[in-house]
Amino acid sequence: MGLMAEDKKGAQALSSNSSQSATSQETSSAATTTRRSAGRQTSRATTTRTAKTRSTTKSAAKTASKTTRRTRAAKPAATVDFHHGEVPAQTLPVTDPAQFGRIAVMDITPNEESGRYPARVELGEPFTVTAQVFIEGRTKVGATAVLRNHRGKEMARVPMTCTNPGLDRWQATLAAGEHSDLKPWEDGFAAIKRQLGEWTVTIEGWEDTYTSWLHDAAIKVKVGDDVENALETGSNLLARWAKTKDAGLNAAQRKELAEAAATMADKTLDAKDRLAAATSETVTGLHATNPLRDGISPSQPQRFLVQRPKSSFAAWYQFFPRSEGAYVDPTTGKIVQGTLKTSVTGLERAKAEGFDIVYLPPIFPIGVTNRKGKNNTLVAGPDDPGSPFGIGSELGGHDTVDPLLGDMDDFKALTAKAHELGLEIALDFALQCSPDHPWVKAHPEWFRHKPDGSIAFAENPPKKYQDIYPIDFNADMPGIEKEVERVMELWIEAGVTIFRVDNPHTKPVRFWQDVIAAVTKRHPEVLFLAEAFTRPGMMRALSYVGFTQSHCYFPWRNTKKELAEYFEETNGDDGYYQHNTFWPTTPDILTAYVRDNGIAGHAVRAVLAAMGSPSWGIYNGFELIENRQRPGFEEQIDNEKYEIKVRNWSDAGKYGIAELLTNLNRIRREHVSLFGYHNLTVLETSDPNILAFARHTPAELTGTGKPETLIVVVNLDGHDAHQSMVHVELPDFGIDPARGAHVRDELTGREFDWSWDNFVSLAPWADVAHILTVEY
Repeated sequence: MGLMAEDKKGAQALSSNSSQSATSQETSSAATTTRRSAGRQTSRATTTRTAKTRSTTKSAAKTASKTTRRTRAAKPAATVDFHHGEVPAQTLPVTDPAQFGRIAVMDITPNEESGRYPARVELGEPFTVTAQVFIEGRTKVGATAVLRNHRGKEMARVPMTCTNPGLDRWQATLAAGEHSDLKPWEDGFAAIKRQLGEWTVTIEGWEDTYTSWLHDAAIKVKVGDDVENALETGSNLLARWAKTKDAGLNAAQRKELAEAAATMADKTLDAKDRLAAATSETVTGLHATNPLRDGISPSQPQRFLVQRPKSSFAAWYQFFPRSEGAYVDPTTGKIVQGTLKTSVTGLERAKAEGFDIVYLPPIFPIGVTNRKGKNNTLVAGPDDPGSPFGIGSELGGHDTVDPLLGDMDDFKALTAKAHELGLEIALDFALQCSPDHPWVKAHPEWFRHKPDGSIAFAENPPKKYQDIYPIDFNADMPGIEKEVERVMELWIEAGVTIFRVDNPHTKPVRFWQDVIAAVTKRHPEVLFLAEAFTRPGMMRALSYVGFTQSHCYFPWRNTKKELAEYFEETNGDDGYYQHNTFWPTTPDILTAYVRDNGIAGHAVRAVLAAMGSPSWGIYNGFELIENRQRPGFEEQIDNEKYEIKVRNWSDAGKYGIAELLTNLNRIRREHVSLFGYHNLTVLETSDPNILAFARHTPAELTGTGKPETLIVVVNLDGHDAHQSMVHVELPDFGIDPARGAHVRDELTGREFDWSWDNFVSLAPWADVAHILTVEY
């Protein structure tokens, strides 16, 4: 039936010249009238949509308006030759977001929660977009991803690749801007800041007329069927391609296509030679780079929030200022605590080990009422300093430096020193109070009261936290928001660029949404880390509202299967929203694996954390193998949260972990293009104790013109040696199977030749891991 219908159209096209001319004029006039009407409809619809969008967000409105103007500009030609060969697909006006264009574009990823929350990427971080793109019948289509910055300027136009023809799935990898290591306080950061904000990606589907024609023409020439019509159609196609503005051809390229069209039209030549003119290296190359795109059908723009350097790629180092530089007074036998001034040694250690963010737990005055003693005992001794999370005393609250540590000038001096070393300061923000906090008297409505009039302390039955009053947000959330914004502004002015927020999941999501929006509106460079170990929905919601990074369940993923699944989850589409930061241990977490696997276990977890996520962190003392648990709890005994630690850092050289941390951070810096949340692939291994994965970035996104690949192989057993075969799907990583890969171990300097299947042997007393650079 379809062929018969096409034959009827062909017969109608063979009517008299005068009839053709009249029909052509009438159709052209009707098409022009229809386009004008559609243009007016598009304008009215655009005005309505823009007004609605403006009520939601001004920036989104600007983007929608610019995109709509671009879409309207892509009108069909003023006249269409209906009687000379095939009619090319036309760009259809779209007056409603639910309308399809000439080509169907659907299911664009990432596009979480129907596009209400933009995907997040770091400036210069490679990321992948996919979409379903298709047309009716057996006609061929193509797809292009168009990247525009927050001002609507086109920054990249990238051809998409069909990765699954059966599902019409197309894919492209992009990068918003170029990677930078500039810090917020450094010269030149203003230029970085101007690039931040909501960028968009538009997927343009289009009819691939050239490929569709070539498929049929090659068959017809081969079997000698309707050859002249096929070649004339191709000649007309190339000639039209040469004149198409959208193709972006230069004069030389237009000439090449015109000459190829002329050769195809030359009936004195052999049909195969004529066809060869359309399949030359030049023409096929232009099809790849500057194709003829008929019926261009743009999708609605997909938003991407482009954030500043270190929003994704970060190495954190945590220490307690009161322990840094602490010592035992030989005359009294008592501990003399460290201060902000002595904390410079912690900064220098973090710098030496290659970290770029120093995270300080709360440095505010500590309450006296119900102060906790060592190991969380209910009664504090006379010399117990209390938990820094029991915030607030008569000396002040969240806006005050604990006098035992110093004063605000000392803190500003510390941040200035950190900046001199190239380190950022992240400050803990625990939104909770001791019973002695000034807020308790000034704003009693901010706390939950029992029927007897007393304020309820924090508890998670049967656990009780008598030294902490949680905030109640029901009575005056706007007032609490305003105060928190004031306090954060104070610390930002003192040099803080990141807030690590304690237990944000115990506060309303809307509260954080308001606070983060207010802070980042004034300071878009400020980042937020969520210390949230809770249900997936809450963790995802916190990422939606602005938490740039997040603690996660990495410490409890230990088997090969658990780690493989978690790595793919962290580095998959979830990575556009939730940036998992891998910490092997924290003051709150010391797992059985770290406890039981000694030095090798610490090395294994460090390699997995540093290589498995673009963002990772170390709690100091890890270098000293501090791995004794408090009986019955997954945390350290003699926990630093409740006492001051006196450490002998000269012992760090005995274990080799500090050296390993330094090497891991060096590898990360030298291969920065590999550490995004979207380019990790788990590799097949034959031993259940050997985990292998690869990070790969194609040549066009490395900045060097060459692809980059790291292959990481880890023995998860801290006690026994294991051997395994590791399978590498060579073409997936740009490796020529005929040549194989020459790889270099970044940890030892040893070199190997790898192919599809490769033997490895790792022993915990020698090498717990290989980190292999593929040399192209």
